[in-house]
Amino acid sequence: MNIQAFPNGMSSPQEQVSFDRLELGAILGVYGRFVAAGIFRDYGISCLKQRAVFSMFRRTAENPTYRVEKIPALRNKQGQYALFGPEGQILRRGTTLRGVMAPLERKLLRALD
Repeated sequence: MNIQAFPNGMSSPQEQVSFDRLELGAILGVYGRFVAAGIFRDYGISCLKQRAVFSMFRRTAENPTYRVEKIPALRNKQGQYALFGPEGQILRRGTTLRGVMAPLERKLLRALD
């Protein structure tokens, strides 16, 4: 039995969770409308071992106003997507990204009125 060791001493490379092209397209579509409305100015993407995070900022130096997280471990329990508010509270969880981002869509409609 021959096991190859990787430079970090692990027997297999660490896997990262990330957004796929369709998920990222949906998130950036909503984010882009907020930018056009002058609400958001910056974003950040983090691909971690257990979750992927898309953070939306009003200003670069502040804490994120909203975070969309993909947590595959919760896929069969509460849904793998979650929307977090400015205080870190969970605003919505679900199995579809469109359903989780619905509160942002409503907020954008109110901001444009």
